[in-house]
Order: sequence, then structure tokens, then C-alpha cells
Amino acid sequence: MNNPIEQFSQWWEQALIDSPLKQKSAVCVSTIDQEGFPAARFVDLKSVSNEGMVFCTYLSSQKGIEISKCNKVALTAWWDHIGYQVRVTGCATRLSDIDAEKYWKTRTRSAQITTHVCEQSQLIANPSMLGGKVAEYTQSNEAEPIERPVNWGGYRIKPIRIEFLTFKEDRLHIRELYTLCNEKWNRAYLQP
Repeated sequence: MNNPIEQFSQWWEQALIDSPLKQKSAVCVSTIDQEGFPAARFVDLKSVSNEGMVFCTYLSSQKGIEISKCNKVALTAWWDHIGYQVRVTGCATRLSDIDAEKYWKTRTRSAQITTHVCEQSQLIANPSMLGGKVAEYTQSNEAEPIERPVNWGGYRIKPIRIEFLTFKEDRLHIRELYTLCNEKWNRAYLQP
């Protein structure tokens, strides 16, 4: 296959089938923190297209702040039940408000409420106090749609490198590396 985005999409669709994971679309996104160290966390992969891979988050979270300072990121997926790993390197750009709104509307009402109540990545004295804040917010907004907060949106990772690993029991894994050069994908194989 000459288009690694199509291959990623096919592998992702295959990984979603009979996945043993509760969070079936979880992928690891890594950013660079203020001290130059990698910072990794799992996010929900929302979509994949030739424009890139999309995930949503608080724009004011640690990852949002890190992306605003250095948009070079990595995305890693490990789908153990089908023996595939994918490593993506690219640049993240913020979604438009129109796209962010589209993804906001796919969230459950409880996830929308939690987004309004929490300040992701901020210190908290006692996590148990969040339950009361959620209940209070829910009660005061029970008849209204929950609007997207201004600090919530998403990012699209535009890949420049994608590596696919097909796991083999004999450890002779197949590693295909795609590198974007002048808007054309070049493919090479790497030793396991």
C-alpha cells in the first residue's frame, strides 16, 4: 500500500473489532514539556483522514500548553490483540471552532458536564469535592444543552513519519517506515 493513512485507517478499523479494551480508540500522544522532556498520555482518537489524526482535549491542559509551545508530537498505538503497533511523528495544529463543535456534540452529556467542572491538569486538594461540583452543575443546567467551553477543542496531527510494526512470534517483526517528502510518501523497511 502506498498511502500510510489508508493503512492506518484499515488497521484501526480492524483493531476496533473484538477489542478487549474498554477504551477501544485509546492512543498515546507524546508532547515535549517545558524542560525538554517527553510527556505521554492516552487520548481518544476521534478520526483519521489524509489531513491527519484527531484527538480532543482541554486547550488549557498540560498537553495543550505544550503543543502551543512546540507542536512536534508523537502518537503511538499498540493493538496487542491483532499484533500491530503504529508510531506516528508529526505536527499538531488546533482544530477550527467548527470542527471542535462537531466533536463536542458527540460527547455524552456527563462528559460535557465534567469538562465544565474540571480544570484538567490543575492541582486539587481533594478529588472527592468534584462529585459535589458535578451534581451542582448538573442540577443548575438540567434543562439546557451544555455549551462547549472556550478552553475545549482538539488537535489534528499531520504525520511526517509513520512506522507500522507487524508482530511476529519469532521476533522477526515486519517494520514498514513511511516518510513524507515533498508531499509524497516514501516507504522503506527496517530490521526488527
